[in-house]
Amino acid sequence: MRYSYGVTTALLAGGAAISLFTGQPAGAQVAQNDERQINAVVPRAGAPASFADLTAQLQPAVVNISTRQRITVDSNPLAGTPFADLFGNRGGQQPQQPTTREAQSLGSGFIISADGYVVTNNHVIQPDGRAELEEVTVTMPDGTEYPAEVVGSDQASDLAVLKITRPEAFPFVHFGDSSRSRVGDWVIAIGNPFGLGGTVTSGIVSAVYRNTGAGGAYDRFIQTDASINRGNSGGPLFDMQGNVIGINNAIFSTTGGSVGIGFAIPAETAEPIVQKLIAGEEIVRGFLGVRIQPMNEDLAASLGLPENRGEFIQSVQAGEAAEQAGLKVGDVVVTVDGKPVTRDTTLSFIVSNIEPGKRINVEIIRNGQHQTLPVTVGRRPSEDELAAQVFNPDEQNPYGSKPEAGGLIQESLGLQVIPLSPQIAGQLGLPSGTTGVVVSDVDPNSDAGLKGINRGTVILGANNRDITSAQELEEVVRGAKAEGRKAILLRVRVRGAPEVSVPVRLR
Repeated sequence: MRYSYGVTTALLAGGAAISLFTGQPAGAQVAQNDERQINAVVPRAGAPASFADLTAQLQPAVVNISTRQRITVDSNPLAGTPFADLFGNRGGQQPQQPTTREAQSLGSGFIISADGYVVTNNHVIQPDGRAELEEVTVTMPDGTEYPAEVVGSDQASDLAVLKITRPEAFPFVHFGDSSRSRVGDWVIAIGNPFGLGGTVTSGIVSAVYRNTGAGGAYDRFIQTDASINRGNSGGPLFDMQGNVIGINNAIFSTTGGSVGIGFAIPAETAEPIVQKLIAGEEIVRGFLGVRIQPMNEDLAASLGLPENRGEFIQSVQAGEAAEQAGLKVGDVVVTVDGKPVTRDTTLSFIVSNIEPGKRINVEIIRNGQHQTLPVTVGRRPSEDELAAQVFNPDEQNPYGSKPEAGGLIQESLGLQVIPLSPQIAGQLGLPSGTTGVVVSDVDPNSDAGLKGINRGTVILGANNRDITSAQELEEVVRGAKAEGRKAILLRVRVRGAPEVSVPVRLR
């Protein structure tokens, strides 16, 4: 489940709009194609007297999802430091090896076909950190458990498809048309909050397309006041015809519990992605390569523009589609491919749904003048690749900042480094053509740390050799040690300062 604190988004596990059908009559399920029975049990107008009949029809297709994960835990308290090998060696003891422990997660899902395809959220089945997914189990409302195979998952949209199997047909539901939803429509959510399987809550659609401010290509949700909590993630949000119009995904909360503001992935967004995952098709999205900011009151006032229209370009990535088309920092994008850019329909959402390689027109306002630029849409990188492009030297652990290489540099210099991409160079205020490696972590007791090298420092060269990768830096260190040198000369650039050469003692 995603939580929002203030403006933070909380994942819950969502479901898409669907109608329940089954391969054979069972329990209180609706008889197939019996329109009269459907009309008899589904309220058409006004406040429903009861949701009981509709719930009885839909519950058989809503399932609980549990996972078993194995997490590696380093038992060495000095792990990651130059003194790691010392721990456990006292008295001739062998160094302590990493241990593992089990973890579990709970969520919700729903069956969309008689042969057992199940939709849920990616975050329900995706382990965090060093965890490894070992097992996924789907539990039916009657308590029957089935081992599940992960058919496919998509991190960007936070969707996943599982497959369960049995000789008999499964009850299932259908996606509905979420674009026809209106503010004030009744909805019900069924799921597994806090492990309480089969929990049903009701409410209304509070907003049809809500941008939470979290950013990303899919920050566009149905908002509802139906109570959803931890464990509802991946479960369905139904309309009064029994269609899945949303997949419960996140909440806005200051307490961690429901405060009446929940978010569901619209069915119109989810269904095409689900079908591609089932078919095993690669999911590709459009990409411009810009960092944007929605228009707010102050920004609009400074530019003399309407507050509710367009998005402001804060940065342009080198070599990407936007730069090639001539888009610049300070441009305000007002339409993309003929579609207005608004708070509800963001630039990221529009572009992500355009096929890479397509040539489109982007209307901008530059220095108060409207211009239209032709742009050939690029291909959106994976979420991991996008995360790796973000580097904040003021944060202890930057997103995606994994060391490019490890042992020798850390052992000899007390440093960890990552590649210097054009994006990171821009974030550090360096020219896009700058080459080198970025310091992502420093041992404060090392000679490098004591001489002012810190996170965000760029190493441009070593011993009069240009450095473009961690491997090249390792070669210089290895060569210096082979020659018996006790230090190497690093050519570095610290934020806000000119290039300098710093002699660093080897350890």
